[in-house]
Amino acid sequence: MTDPYNAEQDQAGAPMPGRRVDPASTMQTFRSFSATQRTQRMARAGLALFFVLLALYTVRGFLPSLIWGCIFAIASWPLYVRARTRWHSRAHRTLLPVVFTLAIALIFLGPLALFGLEAGREAESVLRLLNDARHSGIPLPPWVSHLPYGRQTVETWWNDHLKNPADVSALLGSMNIGQSMKVTQQLGSQVLHRVLLFTFAILTLFFLLKDGDSVIRQSLNVSRRAFGKRGERIALQIIASVHGSVSGLVLVGIGEGMLMGLAYLVAGAPHPFLFGVITAIAAMIPFCALIAISAVALMLVINTGAVLTAIAIILFGIAVILLADHLVRPALIGGSTQLPFLWVLTGILGGAESWNLLGLFVGPAIMAVLHMLWLNWSRARY
Repeated sequence: MTDPYNAEQDQAGAPMPGRRVDPASTMQTFRSFSATQRTQRMARAGLALFFVLLALYTVRGFLPSLIWGCIFAIASWPLYVRARTRWHSRAHRTLLPVVFTLAIALIFLGPLALFGLEAGREAESVLRLLNDARHSGIPLPPWVSHLPYGRQTVETWWNDHLKNPADVSALLGSMNIGQSMKVTQQLGSQVLHRVLLFTFAILTLFFLLKDGDSVIRQSLNVSRRAFGKRGERIALQIIASVHGSVSGLVLVGIGEGMLMGLAYLVAGAPHPFLFGVITAIAAMIPFCALIAISAVALMLVINTGAVLTAIAIILFGIAVILLADHLVRPALIGGSTQLPFLWVLTGILGGAESWNLLGLFVGPAIMAVLHMLWLNWSRARY
């Protein structure tokens, strides 16, 4: 009888004892098997790519929130690890992520709540001012008399258009109320959408902190399998860039806001704390703090007529901005990734233009990776 096992081996093309092996037939079988394996690998890769693209398309509306959550997690991870090491217990595995998540959420919600309270107070004052203007007109403000140039022109225009109650009523009546209501509805819809995205980003932060070790381990395994050791270097460069961007943009911006808020308080500007927060937020984008500083100086001139004090505020603000944007910020951002100042500035400004606020952190990370690749490719090899 014929051995079934040997028969199967013979059919598969494997060598049998006592039988001469045909090298051409064996090579042809091996090539066919290799071609089948390559086809299967290509099919698996295509299927995986299809589902990745499908997943990205499905969550495309929440991709900014996911990226923000990753940025928050990367920025707070070193401090979180130190806190977890100090208070290591099973109960803190959930408590610490909750505490860090709430703390980061309050960093953003605190200024927004302050803006809301101040906006409510100012809205009441504006409504009262509009009501008085309809009945008695808008009187000439005292700061006009302190203008060094164009005082007569401003007084003539003001008396012709704003002093008479009938002119003010006609001006207010010419506003498109329907369009204003439409803009208000669109603004409310945008605010609700932003709140939803922020909530999702905070939830992403919580789960990244809670399962951070597992996420890091899995990401390193995927990176090494797909790109080898160089992929891990790129990931480390991105992380270092995000840390440097947070320090160079957020922390430096907060420092500028604190200095300018103190200057506003000394100069007697209205709402110094509120405008200090506004200046800190504007200072996160290079050279944008000057807009907030100029607005405070203008309000100072309008309310008190202190032209010299307003000029001093602007000069002090310019000095702070130059010191922060040309010395401190490039050292913090470029120092962590060895990135030249031009690359840092290009990444921040280009990222802000392309990705809005998210680009402040994504832009330097992209430029840091590009700079690392440029150094690798441009290095002389002998």
